[in-house]
Amino acid sequence: MTIAGICQVLAVAGIGSVGFLLWRNVRYPRDKQRVTTGGHVGKRFFQDVATGSVYRDDGAVFDPWHWQWRVADVPAAERVVHGAVEALGIILRSGPVRRVPVGVIGPREATQEQAATAELLGVRLGRLGLTVMCGGRQGIMAAVARGVREAGGLAVGLLPGSDWREANDDIVLPIATGLGEARNMIIAKSCAALIVVGDSYGTLSEVAYGLHFGKLVLGLEEAPDVQGVQHIENVDDAVTAVAEHLLGEPVCP
Repeated sequence: MTIAGICQVLAVAGIGSVGFLLWRNVRYPRDKQRVTTGGHVGKRFFQDVATGSVYRDDGAVFDPWHWQWRVADVPAAERVVHGAVEALGIILRSGPVRRVPVGVIGPREATQEQAATAELLGVRLGRLGLTVMCGGRQGIMAAVARGVREAGGLAVGLLPGSDWREANDDIVLPIATGLGEARNMIIAKSCAALIVVGDSYGTLSEVAYGLHFGKLVLGLEEAPDVQGVQHIENVDDAVTAVAEHLLGEPVCP
């Protein structure tokens, strides 16, 4: 059976809107959506040298615990201007901060190029201070976890089985869900954004869940050609896009 046929069966059988989303996009493919990063649109980020706090030029200061911008007067003291990636790194190193996870997903059977990209991605995300969540096992999951651990970051593995020892050697926080492939939905729901490296049927289900939940989904290295996936040229652009997304929260009173 073709992938379109499988997805149509999922849709009809009651897997819900995720199955329909897969079927619709495979049957009626769109042109790949490619994005070019270039800084958070219309915003600059400042660090107050005296306090270390990060501000936007529209009069908002970032609250790293509640993960939102709050109305504030931009201080007149000495300031340093940063891009989104640098600003996010400052926030993640600024003391008490909620560790909102970013998901990296991809096939168990990855090519050498895909594994190398995933490992480099893990290094970049881990070095920045982001918590990285994946499926915890082989292929892309092992490669990204290796990179995160090498950079001193936290790699979380959401495992399908009931034994945390199934995790690859570089998962720092293994979580045995006992849910089988249903854990794909939890990964998509839990993460602030998903970065896809490569493609497989399981990966496609995670992509569909992410899009269904309204998450940012970025694609690298032949990621699924599904409407809504934003295809990125390289790892640096992917990290920039994630930083811009995480710092794009609305201003709260």
